[in-house]
Amino acid sequence: MSRWMTMALLGVVGLAGGCVSVTAPDKPIVINLNIKITQDVVYRLDGKAKALIENNTGIF
Repeated sequence: MSRWMTMALLGVVGLAGGCVSVTAPDKPIVINLNIKITQDVVYRLDGKAKALIENNTGIF
């Protein structure tokens, strides 16, 4: 009985082995990465530079 089971198992494994196929997809693979990058810029002005900007607002 065990020999018959072994043969049956090998037959099933042999038949199932032909069912697997690996092919390249027709459409390209698309990976959406939704990344949000924010940057905070902190600046400090020298007292003279700050006064210059306040006095000449039209140049900036």
